[in-house]
Amino acid sequence: MKFVDSASIRIEAGKGGAGCLGFRREKYIPDGGPDGGDGGDGGHVYFRGQEGLNTLSEFRFNRLFRAKNGQPGSGQNKRGKSAQHLTVEIPLGTKVYDLETDELIGEMIKHEQIMLVAKGGFHGLGNTRFKSSTNRAPRKTTPGSLGEVREIGLEMSVMADIGLLGMPNAGKSSLIRQISSARPKVADYPFTTLHPSLGVVSYYDEHIVMADIPGLIEDASEGVGLGFEFLKHLSRAKAFCIYWMYCQLMVLTQ
Repeated sequence: MKFVDSASIRIEAGKGGAGCLGFRREKYIPDGGPDGGDGGDGGHVYFRGQEGLNTLSEFRFNRLFRAKNGQPGSGQNKRGKSAQHLTVEIPLGTKVYDLETDELIGEMIKHEQIMLVAKGGFHGLGNTRFKSSTNRAPRKTTPGSLGEVREIGLEMSVMADIGLLGMPNAGKSSLIRQISSARPKVADYPFTTLHPSLGVVSYYDEHIVMADIPGLIEDASEGVGLGFEFLKHLSRAKAFCIYWMYCQLMVLTQ
């Protein structure tokens, strides 16, 4: 699966169902009162944090997430069915932004954490709601309100206890292969690692997550190369392991 750490998507919450215009109709009661029911509420859109997800690749092609609308009300004061909420799973370590305002909506930190992203529309009111002592047969109803629509930016950085730093081809991937079950690509040329990989190091009952990021070049902290793109994945690391392999070529002469 291709590693993707940023995405832009559109979120649409559901519209509220319309209120019903209805009057009671029964035998021997020719002029029954209003009995139009309210509509149902539109569905909200939530994000939920999910362990085991480590890429935003799903959102490269699936960019629209739309909750369902509430159902309209009906006669006999029956309320329309409210729509189910839509829940979208995203990786831990993902920041959620409103692209129109640049507001940080929230950050997904914990497994099963829930974040409300867009509220569904409020239900419309049936004509029964407008009955009064001076208006026995109201014909007024209200439509359901629109749900929120938001353009959302997602930015993911890996969740790791220890960040593994080093120059290209220093042997970081070889190290993480030896001490964990991770299997990053290893070869004898620079920049073999093109995206972060995670390895779990187990010691008795303790488990530590280690992140191997692509090799850094000089002035990476100033944004040279893809320095910022790589370093952001270590923003939550509790400690860093700087791995430096020093090799010296010795020429022997007789």
